[in-house]
Amino acid sequence: MNHDTSIIEKINELKVKRGAIILAHNYQLGEVQDIADFTGDSLELSRKAAQTDAKVIVFCGVHFMAETAKILSPDKTRAFKAAHPGLPVVAYVNTSAEVKAESDICCTSANAVRVVESIDADAVLFVPDKCLGAYLASKTNKRIISYSGFCPTHHRILPEDILRSKKEYPDAVVVAHPECSMEVIALADAVESTSGMLRYVRESSAQGFIMCTERGLLHRLKIENPKKEFFNPTPLNICPNMKRITLEKALWSLEDMKYEITLPQEMIEKARKAIEGMIAL
Repeated sequence: MNHDTSIIEKINELKVKRGAIILAHNYQLGEVQDIADFTGDSLELSRKAAQTDAKVIVFCGVHFMAETAKILSPDKTRAFKAAHPGLPVVAYVNTSAEVKAESDICCTSANAVRVVESIDADAVLFVPDKCLGAYLASKTNKRIISYSGFCPTHHRILPEDILRSKKEYPDAVVVAHPECSMEVIALADAVESTSGMLRYVRESSAQGFIMCTERGLLHRLKIENPKKEFFNPTPLNICPNMKRITLEKALWSLEDMKYEITLPQEMIEKARKAIEGMIAL
């Protein structure tokens, strides 16, 4: 029995003992995705967390409060709102609970256009990702006022990376995440959320794909499409925060029941409205 097999057996035993479910984001290490009860993007995981009756949720993802560069603090959110009084705030789901509590509704890259279109206003404030905001602006007639944040992992994917990859793999289709820059999006054959990428590849007749997103998604893509090929446009498309989680850390969470997320009740109630508004769509 190898080391990983022993850890996985212990995880499975503790899942039963704790009444636990493991949720893993598509960008997690392959070995972490493999132990999950459910793997998905932010919207899918939000829905799953809301639906489950499990006593314990082990969430293998990113804690966005302080670890990710360019993510808003609550004070900045309030200042951004104050500078644009009266406008509704749409918050990307990859933000802290404090930010969600200051927002009117949340969105993910999968449903952002639908969320923005659902708002009865000609203009909306969008936090924190300016790239997703720019993409939204190209897909709706509403005025999108974006905060100047961005995902550092997707920003490391450059137009020259795409042009080089297209020369190397001329028959491959370019699929980009909307957190990429508009210069990269302009070179893409398709722009999709992570769940949309999975669906697009599955339904496409193409055999090769240049995937402009965090490379963790390729693990699931290869499992679901073993006869198709996937290419990274750059070696830099790795999110260090997503890769902090390992099999050992998942096991430790179940063993010690540590790192529970605790929030003030008032914040939970305010943030829940923004999340439930998103899920209801």
